[in-house]
Amino acid sequence: MEAQTTCQPASDNLNVLQINDSYDGRSCFTDLDSYGDESGLSFGSIILSIILILITLATFMSNAFVIATVYQTRKLHTPANYLVASLAFTDLLVSVLVLPISSLYTVTAKWTLGQIICDFWLLSDITCCTASILHLCVIALDRYWAITDAVEYTKKRTPKRAVVMIALVWVFSISISMPPLFWRQSKVEELAVCSVNTDHVLYTVYSTVGAFYLPTLLLIALYGRIYVEARSRILKQSPKTTGKRLTRAHLITDSPGSSSVSSINSRAQDMSSETGSPVYLNQVKVKVSDALLEKKKIMAARERKATKTLGIILGAYIVCWLPFFIISLVMPICKEACWFHPAIFDFFNWLGYLNSLINPIIYTMSNEDFKQAFHKLIHRFRCRS
Repeated sequence: MEAQTTCQPASDNLNVLQINDSYDGRSCFTDLDSYGDESGLSFGSIILSIILILITLATFMSNAFVIATVYQTRKLHTPANYLVASLAFTDLLVSVLVLPISSLYTVTAKWTLGQIICDFWLLSDITCCTASILHLCVIALDRYWAITDAVEYTKKRTPKRAVVMIALVWVFSISISMPPLFWRQSKVEELAVCSVNTDHVLYTVYSTVGAFYLPTLLLIALYGRIYVEARSRILKQSPKTTGKRLTRAHLITDSPGSSSVSSINSRAQDMSSETGSPVYLNQVKVKVSDALLEKKKIMAARERKATKTLGIILGAYIVCWLPFFIISLVMPICKEACWFHPAIFDFFNWLGYLNSLINPIIYTMSNEDFKQAFHKLIHRFRCRS
């Protein structure tokens, strides 16, 4: 059949997050049989279904393992890890409440589940995805306070404080997802489409700015400050500077009555005349200095690793969500002037969902305690099976 160019509501063939659907324009696109073919599932649709199902299962399993690891390992019962576990729980909800329905909607390109499930899916989609993004912000904020005000924040870093931060994340996420439900009007002809179509441009700006742009600016600012602080610590712990400081401190410590090197040598000679083992004192000195120096090197290596991890976290987040939220903000404003193929919307939408799979991998693989506990948990499951 010859491809026909038709003009119909852009959301008819889109499976995008509802805040990206907050426009009521009409978009002209080529109605190709290869996308949204109603005659049945093509080979491409079957492959797409398998890929989406695998992403959904991987997202569920990875986040479930993070939650189980924190729950089973007492060493990980800290406020910082409670925030990571809460992020995993949020991404787990995405894999359970959002991704299965999104998979069906993406493959069939038609809504067949009714109005009630549609409203529930839209509410879950915005709430969970926004909460996942905001969890990244509270984790970054927690790390920022911990590294810039370690002494005072240690006293304030309690489980109760972590619970309050998590509660604020969910309150703000719900405040973004609820408004469209109040002005949504159900019509019979809209049952084939599940999207929030509205002319409320102010809500679109509010939702995209609150759910992405402000959190992104906050993340960049926080991770920037953390990076600068980490770099300054690395420079202070350079081997050359550290070696000089250790030598000077060692001499003063071993000669309380004098700070000169000759007094140390005279003490060593006196001890050698009595004990006959002058080398023993020197060996002890070298061993202490080397141990402290090695400890400083390990701390510097950890700071470098943490710095690289921050870049990976921020980079993955921006790559996954930035394309989607650009379209989310642009489409309601330009309306008829903008055109995108439905597959582009689906790709950017699932790219954002992919962040829920990447989060547990980054946060656990960059933490040695998590890695060890994770391996123990896997070994325990293997032994039981």
